[in-house]
Amino acid sequence: MSAISREDLVHLAQLAHIEMSDAELDKMTGELGAIVNAIASVSEVASSDVPATSHPIPLTNVLREDVVGETLSIDEVLLNAPDSDSDRFKVPAILDGE
Repeated sequence: MSAISREDLVHLAQLAHIEMSDAELDKMTGELGAIVNAIASVSEVASSDVPATSHPIPLTNVLREDVVGETLSIDEVLLNAPDSDSDRFKVPAILDGE
């Protein structure tokens, strides 16, 4: 017996506003039933003493130490700016108000 009935699939197709022909319904019922059965068989094998994993091997982040490098002065930063005000870039306002 399939875990997904044809009536279940018709109902799901209606909820999703998907039109399906009789042939498509027959084919999809079998395919979805096979998927549900496969998931059920995996669930039977899984036991509570085996932790769930998303990766077969542990993952570690490869990060370097933060090191302050050479930086630009304010004058160098603003050198090619189209417009500036004191030590800041000046840009057109995009919001109403101040």
